[in-house]
Amino acid sequence: MQDINSILESYNPVVDKYVSREFQTYGLYLSEKLDDMKHKALYIKLAKTTHRSILEKALQFCIDSTATSKGALFMWKLKQLKAIEQKTGNV
Repeated sequence: MQDINSILESYNPVVDKYVSREFQTYGLYLSEKLDDMKHKALYIKLAKTTHRSILEKALQFCIDSTATSKGALFMWKLKQLKAIEQKTGNV
């Protein structure tokens, strides 16, 4: 995960004029890593509403795989992790 200083240093207000929050940057990071730019709004919403540790675990699972549709695999793993979190109450 990137720290806020590196995000702010790479922020270009001309190019990134619609990205003003950290969760938006992280959502775009997810969509780039999963090679699913078509659904970037979904990843931004997930970055805003879902705990970051769950997203990181699902992302790491998908990056290590050789799946053709990493976005679908990410959503499947995210659903599993959310169910485990609800069952145990831990993040």
